[in-house]
Amino acid sequence: MPLSQHHIRTTVDAYLARRADEREQLGVLLDALDRTGVDIASRSTFTGHVTCSAIVVDQLGRVLHVLHLASGKVLAPGGHTEPTDDSLATVALRELHEETGIPPRAVTAWPGYETVPLDIDIHDIDAHPGKGEAGHQHFDLRFLFRLHTSTEVPVVLQEEEVGGIEWRPVDRVTSPTLREKLLKLPLQVEPETANASALIYNDRGEYLLHLRDYFPGQIWEPGMWSLLGGGREPQDAALEQTVRRELAEEAGLDLTGLAPFGTEYATDDAGATVPIAIYAGRWNGDPRELHLTEGVMLAWFAPSDLHRLRIADTTSDLIRRHAASNPAMQSGPEPEEERLASPHGTVPNIIGVHLYLERPDGTVLLGLRHPNSAFAPSTWHVLAGHCEQENAIACLIREAQEEAGLQIERQDVELVHVVHHIDKPRNPPRMGLFFRARTWRGEPTLREPDKCLQWRFWDPAALPDDLVPYTRLAIAKIQSGELYSETGWPA
Repeated sequence: MPLSQHHIRTTVDAYLARRADEREQLGVLLDALDRTGVDIASRSTFTGHVTCSAIVVDQLGRVLHVLHLASGKVLAPGGHTEPTDDSLATVALRELHEETGIPPRAVTAWPGYETVPLDIDIHDIDAHPGKGEAGHQHFDLRFLFRLHTSTEVPVVLQEEEVGGIEWRPVDRVTSPTLREKLLKLPLQVEPETANASALIYNDRGEYLLHLRDYFPGQIWEPGMWSLLGGGREPQDAALEQTVRRELAEEAGLDLTGLAPFGTEYATDDAGATVPIAIYAGRWNGDPRELHLTEGVMLAWFAPSDLHRLRIADTTSDLIRRHAASNPAMQSGPEPEEERLASPHGTVPNIIGVHLYLERPDGTVLLGLRHPNSAFAPSTWHVLAGHCEQENAIACLIREAQEEAGLQIERQDVELVHVVHHIDKPRNPPRMGLFFRARTWRGEPTLREPDKCLQWRFWDPAALPDDLVPYTRLAIAKIQSGELYSETGWPA
């Protein structure tokens, strides 16, 4: 699956959190990320698209450069994304291997830069009429790696694209912005072994924690609650693959939406500082149904419960920071004391995204919500969710995959109805966007049994009695071709 706009945006945001002074010069990239329906991961997007480069430093502190035959320039190895790439860092590693023959296992991500580029450069590319390519811009994300092998690495050049390689001292790095940043790093210092962990949360604002075995002297943090994760192994091309492998090995868990959150630093039993790349992802399953191969158990905990646990301060601080940065994680109604009281001023409207899935026979997909749901328990409803830091269609595609295992493409989605509704006068108003998927892949499956008990296609003329009222209204309006409705507002 192609790299998502959300993954690219999250990576750029993490970079700007460190380099806020570069926000203005990266304005054209930020504008491209904000444009709806534009895939900046695709090399056929000639308004500008993403490329990735591998900045590789050897044991002597020299930086790898290659001669690109097409441009005649000496640059770091790098290139365009491919549909098979699962992260931006993976793009850089793949290009390194293709252009020079250096395998991903021969390098290690630089501590603190496992998921965040060292530099982002925007440069113009000339038109190539013979290839049907218009002039455009490259948004080049440059990831930093250390050549960690002590033996000679065989170089196999991609002869049709690369004319040779050169290891240059930092003061001769061709890119001025990259050279400036590299000069500030202690390049002669061997980095620590890379680790990666998963910060998994659900719609209730709880976090999945792993109770480790109590084997003092044999494992790290024995008998403590921690995140799932572990150390990079030679077969891991990037740290995202490390965390995915660890999730599968430790708990049989496969998450579709992991995104880099940052880098944390822990202290091991020997007192050494260990960098840990953190990937955040949402999951609403039951941990009791997972096959745990290490540790004692998995359980959900709210941030307010962490003080009761035997847990490292760095882990609890990380969870609280993530929770503070995601105030909209809770999917249920807001507590009474937090609701907006004044109906006269400007108030935020909550955006809900809904999937209207109609089969060729005219039946419509509904799900029966769990009895413990904060909203509409034991009631039928369309597949729906709240927008996070994402656009509405991206939210729809994510929710369809996470809740029902359905694969939907952006070009197959159309807006068919908007309902502006409110439950009670003091509740925050909500804007419900109903999107039709013209085509999709897969059959609805229960991916989040703590939210939905079953999926079923219903005849619109014989909908269930226990159906969310505004959903019933929206289905009727969609059937009659009406785009907008209101409900719950005082007369």
